[in-house]
Amino acid sequence: MSNGPNRIHRVGGFIQKQFLVLLVVAYGLAAVWPSVGTAAKEIALGRLDLRHESVSLTLPMFFLAGLLFNAGLGADAAQLFQVARKPLMALTGLAMNLLVPVLFLVLAYPLLWFWHDPDEVQNLLLGLAIVAAMPIAGSSTAWSQNANGNVALSLGLVVLSTLFSPFTTPLVLRAFGSLATGSHAAALSRIGGHGTGTFLLLCVVVPSLAGMFVRLLFGSDRIAPYKPALKLANSLALLFLCYVNASTALPQMVAEPDWDFLAVILVVVAALCLSAFAAGWLLARIMRADESQRKALMFGLGMNNNGTGMVLACSALSAMPSAILPVLAYNFVQHLVAGGVNRAYCGKGLRPQVA
Repeated sequence: MSNGPNRIHRVGGFIQKQFLVLLVVAYGLAAVWPSVGTAAKEIALGRLDLRHESVSLTLPMFFLAGLLFNAGLGADAAQLFQVARKPLMALTGLAMNLLVPVLFLVLAYPLLWFWHDPDEVQNLLLGLAIVAAMPIAGSSTAWSQNANGNVALSLGLVVLSTLFSPFTTPLVLRAFGSLATGSHAAALSRIGGHGTGTFLLLCVVVPSLAGMFVRLLFGSDRIAPYKPALKLANSLALLFLCYVNASTALPQMVAEPDWDFLAVILVVVAALCLSAFAAGWLLARIMRADESQRKALMFGLGMNNNGTGMVLACSALSAMPSAILPVLAYNFVQHLVAGGVNRAYCGKGLRPQVA
């Protein structure tokens, strides 16, 4: 192997191992040097007329599409056919992935009434709605595989949630909208409208299907040599999206820190993430799944597509930077929880997966 591929493999491995540290660095840069991120968010690469709507194609959307294209390249058709023959567990997992966050907030919302600032509660609700409405993260398949989980089931969950996202995401956002008030309710109604379905179709579904098609066309053997480069590109793209989105929210937080609000965000986000992982474990018990299926359900239900969530939050909530903070927090917390679950099952340390 030449020096070029070796170097890519080493750099990619380093970023994978140090991803949480690099994520903190990206957040730190966004807080003290946001100008590049705010400028990148405004870069438009063109416009596309689709479904009687004109959509501006921005640079973050391009990076997101690249992430999902790479995810499609990793989708093994043979494994998907295994799930298609017995789809009940995957469909039930998808339903639970949609219901658990809504049920969590319905139960937690009365407790938030006691919080001293209703506006902060609404910002928290808005950010959690974005997190909950996103499809399952492609990285959940890498975490599941690392823990010896059922890769076919894990992949099926990701693909199903991705393909259904133009319909399920607006549905979940509207469900959260019943709890919102004032400008926050209007924001949820706007995000849950027609435009979000178009955004998900363009930036999530189409690139994913294109990646699957390219894999079928060229075969997995021809794509395999490029996997290290694709993983490196994924990691860099996700870190870039984290930086761009954080540049909208974190400068204000640094200028006027609100420590009690940050604390409640971390507590609620951690509780939601742990509840989602626990729901995967409970569903596996109810359906009498084997150990490998249980791991796939836990990682699938616990991890949401943070790249998609951040691009949507960045484009829709720029006027409400405090509502973006829960999205940023969940992005960090879900990898911590996944690492803890991985350690519990495999005795391995925290090694974030960005596949």
